[in-house]
Amino acid sequence: MKNRERGILSPYDFHKPATKLAYGVIVIVIAAMVVSMLYPIFVTFFNGLKTNVAVNSFPPRFFPDGWHWENFRAGWDFFNMPLYLRNTLFIFTGNMIVTILVLGLAAFSLSHLHVPRKKAVTAFFLATLFIPPTTYIIPNFVNIKELGLLNSFWAFWLPAGASAFHLLLLKTFLDGIHHELFEAARMDGASEFRCFWQIAFPLSIPIFSTLAIFVFSGAWNDWFWPSLIMHQPERYPLSTAIYKYVINARQLDLNIRFAILSIVMLPPIAVFLLFQKFIMRGLQLGSVKG
Repeated sequence: MKNRERGILSPYDFHKPATKLAYGVIVIVIAAMVVSMLYPIFVTFFNGLKTNVAVNSFPPRFFPDGWHWENFRAGWDFFNMPLYLRNTLFIFTGNMIVTILVLGLAAFSLSHLHVPRKKAVTAFFLATLFIPPTTYIIPNFVNIKELGLLNSFWAFWLPAGASAFHLLLLKTFLDGIHHELFEAARMDGASEFRCFWQIAFPLSIPIFSTLAIFVFSGAWNDWFWPSLIMHQPERYPLSTAIYKYVINARQLDLNIRFAILSIVMLPPIAVFLLFQKFIMRGLQLGSVKG
């Protein structure tokens, strides 16, 4: 007989009527949450495969009568999607480089260097997490404008180096790396930057992979901040272009609109499904230790 790991509930406790009832309620709640999350995705995708008449029909139908894949081609050709996709990936790449160099070095300094009042500095960054992000949108915009960075990708890259959440996540992970590794490297003549780049960074690949997914999601989904600082259409990221040219379009068939939204919706879903193990592993390794 194979040994099985004991769960939170023993077989005896699970067969109690009250336990079964609570378990059933939990399953129903989870199923309702899954349906509520997947329903808009499937509605968007199926509407993108319908004719415009079918999308506007009443009562609406969930499944399409026919599979009109040409809608996706028409949606791709409706506007210059490759340009806006390139801008989004450019923003993501710059944000990730800033995250590695600025936040990575800052977290490494707070974890393994003799920084004066290290605990106070860490507490300061932790306190900023309690400030609502909407309160510093205007100060950030004023700073970007006075620096002359409007319509520049630096308006995305500079704020990426000031993420307190990413900094504290990196610091907590780096706290788990033994100091002896860096002491041995210093005795061999390695500089602090070399200690970070050749020791700390390779050992921190799981947490940086997790941050890469977060940074990609932010660069892909954010439209409000780009709408404030980008006034040249050729520099719009994909989300801002979707908002201006698709959501606000008046003479665009609904089925083509849904097809465009389906195209934009698929990449982040694919990224999450492919790299979700890095999210869980990175968050577990970077969790706060008691």
